[in-house]
Amino acid sequence: MTEKKAVKIAMNETNHLEIRGMHCAACAARIEKAVSKLEGVEDVHVNLTTEKGRVTFSKKKISINEIINRINKIGFDAKIDRQNNLQSEMEKLREIKVLKWRFFVSALLTLPLALAMFTHFQWASFIKVPQLFINPLFQFALTIPIQFIIGFQFYERAWKSLKSGSANMDVLVVLSTSAAFFYSHYLTFTNLNSLDRPHSIVLFYETSAFIITFILLGKLLEARTKIRTTNAIKKLYQLQMKTATLYLDGKEFQSPVDRVSPGNVIIVKSGEKVPIDGQVMEGNSMIDESMLTGESLPIDKGIGHHVYAGTINHNGTLKIKVTKKESETALSQIIRIVEEAQSSKAPIQHIADKMTGIFVPIIIFISMLTFILWYMVIQPGQLSEALEKMIAVLIIACPCALGLATPTSVMVGSGRAAQSGILFKEGKYLEILGKSNVILLDKTGTITKGEPQVTDSYVEYFSESEFFELIGAVEGASGHPVAKAIVKESKKRVFNIPNASQVQSIPGHGIKASVNGKNVLISNPRYFNQKKLFIPPRADRKIARLEQEGKTVMIVSINNVFAGIIAAADEVKHSSKSAVAALKGMGMEVIMLTGDNMETAMAIARKTGIDNVQANITPQEKAEAIQTLQKEGKHVVMVGDGINDAPALTVADVGIAIGTGSDIAIESGDITLIKGDLSKVADAIKISKATMSNIKQNLVWAFLYNIISIPFAMFGLLAPWLAGAVMAFSSVSVVLNSLRLQKSRI
Repeated sequence: MTEKKAVKIAMNETNHLEIRGMHCAACAARIEKAVSKLEGVEDVHVNLTTEKGRVTFSKKKISINEIINRINKIGFDAKIDRQNNLQSEMEKLREIKVLKWRFFVSALLTLPLALAMFTHFQWASFIKVPQLFINPLFQFALTIPIQFIIGFQFYERAWKSLKSGSANMDVLVVLSTSAAFFYSHYLTFTNLNSLDRPHSIVLFYETSAFIITFILLGKLLEARTKIRTTNAIKKLYQLQMKTATLYLDGKEFQSPVDRVSPGNVIIVKSGEKVPIDGQVMEGNSMIDESMLTGESLPIDKGIGHHVYAGTINHNGTLKIKVTKKESETALSQIIRIVEEAQSSKAPIQHIADKMTGIFVPIIIFISMLTFILWYMVIQPGQLSEALEKMIAVLIIACPCALGLATPTSVMVGSGRAAQSGILFKEGKYLEILGKSNVILLDKTGTITKGEPQVTDSYVEYFSESEFFELIGAVEGASGHPVAKAIVKESKKRVFNIPNASQVQSIPGHGIKASVNGKNVLISNPRYFNQKKLFIPPRADRKIARLEQEGKTVMIVSINNVFAGIIAAADEVKHSSKSAVAALKGMGMEVIMLTGDNMETAMAIARKTGIDNVQANITPQEKAEAIQTLQKEGKHVVMVGDGINDAPALTVADVGIAIGTGSDIAIESGDITLIKGDLSKVADAIKISKATMSNIKQNLVWAFLYNIISIPFAMFGLLAPWLAGAVMAFSSVSVVLNSLRLQKSRI
């Protein structure tokens, strides 16, 4: 790094912001556009889902307060996220409660209007509608609170959008609902003498009510999605220890973790979490690092070995020299990666939002042109005729079909997926997944079952029943995952397992005990070699072969005589091989990422048909591997189940979490496979492609309907009531087309 570049970086500052008041992708884009224009701003990212912003700026040219003031000036509420904590869950729940009530009241008031709408159609004459529902003054009274109290938020946002020089969906919503309402209002109060004959007046109060009610439903679903996306960060924070046991001058005392510095010495006892990264000075124990590595087997830790915050000490007391500050631990880095990825800008914009950016101003222009042509040329001076034609254009160009095109497909597609045990967190992942061309698979718990099972056994001098009776009794006193696998296997082979006595753990190696008067030792080959215990050559060859296959081998000695060997491994799931084949058949590049050693990883890869393997990598390196592929222009999907997969799941274009894995992985992922069946990944991709195809069909129809119908409305060939009918038909057709996804074949 050059000195000039280093100085520039030193002068830059990055701040995280909380931003309230965003309601669509255009809002986030508007903030980014406004802030990026400020002198001194180097980089800005706004995330609609998390309601967060990240801005990097030159401290010499601009202050964070000036940036916040600029955001507030364009109609939003921004403030510094000082502790980088997420918005209060209670506050979000209150927002959802308000949305629920708005939707409920709006839907309740819309119901009589919906029934009255049937009187517009001859084919619906058999439906008996109460006379009160058809009364124009009754409809007017019902619509006022929907249009101006519940719908006030749309007027407010449309005004702010126009003030900032853009026109979003809110502008079209306001224009179309206002046109329908005020046109109906005009007809109501210019035909007061005809109110005793309500069928003679065609009103469109239900049009504005329907639009507002449907949009509120979408906002409610969106708010529910937002609150779920924050759970990943919250659960990661919960893994962090608040206190540590400091060891100073032969005494132990509690200290906040943030006050512990590199060089301090801490004590971690059996069953406790390691509070901060460090290096073992004294003691020997087994540490469960599954939250970092994803591996189910605890790791032997002795003098000189490194331990990490959030991992669990299974047995023994460790004296640890601290090597990192709290903010620099492996766990803190995982949290930071997930936060940064969630704060960054999404790589895709919704199709409907892009189209309405052009569509809204065009429709406004066409409606004004229609008014001028009729008032100035076709029927000069006829205000009511010109106004009627202009309103017909606005009603026919109502955004209902366009607004329903994407969400209805997403709702039906995600529902279809749920029937197959596939949960999509947000609709946008239904859009993105089908474009993917690279699948990255975690090993433990994703390709494999995530827990060791006995795979091989070899017995000498003893019967198999006695052998499993003795080792089952000894391992029954241990909580080690391999011990549990041996006990489980022993119970399959022996009816009764006796109790062991004089149990003695050998940290990092195995266990020994007395059973039925026999001294039984079960340990790894390393311990046998250290103690120079006899292993027959034929057994030695078997051990070498089993270890080459990536299996954990334990040797059994009974009364100081070699008795046999037993091997355990994390077995491949039944569906993994066929799932990999299916993904390859779809043209996907399949890569395995694992923190395990290369030997074990390659053994699993050979069994499943995976050609590309990256082993011995950290959670950060998994995320970096994904970013490298993304820079090459590839669309990456990550499939994982562990806490260690959280950064990779978040950085990937789409993160798929195995439902049988950790809560953190599930919350960090964008899609969850409930039963942990890897074959569901291919099913999810098929559903994504079918949904995207359906969305495109809907959008094409929504625009074709406008392209065909708008000229008819412009030339007076569509009365407003007929325009409303055509608009309603366009919406119904979009919904019906979306419902076809329910019967799509996977």
